Amino acid sequence: MNRIIEADVVVCGGGPAGINAAVSAGRSGARTVLIERYGFLGGMSTAASVYPWMTFHTTSGKQVIAGLAQEIIDRLMAQGASPGHVRDTVGFVHTITPYHPEVYKVLALDMLKEAGVRLLAHSFVDEVQTEGDRIEAVRLTTKSGKLEVRGRLFIDTTGDADIAYLAGAPCLQGREGDRLTQPMTMKFRMRGVDLARVKAYMLAHPEEFYHKTPFAELESLPLSGVLGYYKHWKEADLPINRDQVLFFTGPEADEVLVNTTRVQGLDGTNVEDLTEAEDLGRRQVLMVAKFMRERLPGFENASISSVGAQIGIRETRRIDGLYALQVDDVVQGRRFDDCIARSGYPIDIHDPSGKGVTAAWVEGDGAYDIPYRCLLPQKIENLLAGGRCISTSHEALATTRLTPSCMATGQAAGTAAALAVRGQTSPAEIDVRQLQQELERHGALLR
Repeated sequence: MNRIIEADVVVCGGGPAGINAAVSAGRSGARTVLIERYGFLGGMSTAASVYPWMTFHTTSGKQVIAGLAQEIIDRLMAQGASPGHVRDTVGFVHTITPYHPEVYKVLALDMLKEAGVRLLAHSFVDEVQTEGDRIEAVRLTTKSGKLEVRGRLFIDTTGDADIAYLAGAPCLQGREGDRLTQPMTMKFRMRGVDLARVKAYMLAHPEEFYHKTPFAELESLPLSGVLGYYKHWKEADLPINRDQVLFFTGPEADEVLVNTTRVQGLDGTNVEDLTEAEDLGRRQVLMVAKFMRERLPGFENASISSVGAQIGIRETRRIDGLYALQVDDVVQGRRFDDCIARSGYPIDIHDPSGKGVTAAWVEGDGAYDIPYRCLLPQKIENLLAGGRCISTSHEALATTRLTPSCMATGQAAGTAAALAVRGQTSPAEIDVRQLQQELERHGALLR
């Protein structure tokens, strides 16, 4: 081993959850290291072009996610890199939040530096050293050789529960029975789109679009997203197991982000499956772009401007924690005494094997609680999870996996880790009420 780095809190994975975890821990005074495998931050939001962020609100428009996530939006808006929360013209949720991914990458770096966080980019965790029920260190493969990062507390924000899995904590994957996960999607951007023509076609042919599209207001709303073109898609009969076209507008005035490819039946934690998924996804991109250019009004002069650096992954491993959030918890808008985040995003399951999407909306006030216990794995006492790999059922993951929820659970994990370091205790033993007060003091909405 060439080199050893010591820290109080070690965050593994520099996506939205990891950024918020590291900034929160650093701002709380903990010596914090953030480890990221790419040369840039943002995770799925940047590497896989997942866009826009959805959603910070309930279906009635009440904001339920704020805190550090909202600070990021405010700072992006100040730089002209986001319009803030805008109405979702798809109609699936009340608001979505467009953002410029390149500005987000740099803003994340700024916020880490301000918080005193040490970033190790181009670093891949390939081994976790444990002693009893504790992680002692993570070992990294880098261009400059092997590194060992020792810490008192560790946070798994890898999206794939890599740290928990390597440490021997119980993990789950996919749906019960066949372990199949939600499909992967290779996202891509197109420029040269005539969005005025797209909107005019929608207004003239509402039957071809999602039934929740707000047609009564559409003429006066900026077009933010489109779901439909059912007739065109069916006539094209492409070998992609999906039943409609989905894209979102921006960040430029003639630009869209296309979320229509679908790669099913492959495991995002298996290197051979991932290799195949990248191949299939990129071939589907060319196929879908050709279809859109040739058949969809408004796309006649459009062309591909960028494709994700990697395929977008909705679901892989997740921790089997002290509590697993269930579908009934979400749909019934259940409250928990140890709530550390709320979300208003509905259940949104892209079928692991079929064409469709299964949706279920949140009852009550439109939001559900995410309990702190979902961040705590079994067996490993100095580990927390944040983001996509927290403890849920397959169905509940279909809402907690969305970026604003990941940001909120990341902030909670980072704050909890710092409290545990300060109190010289384990994450499971901290005072949850104190954690909630700290989160609320920094803008989280828990009530």
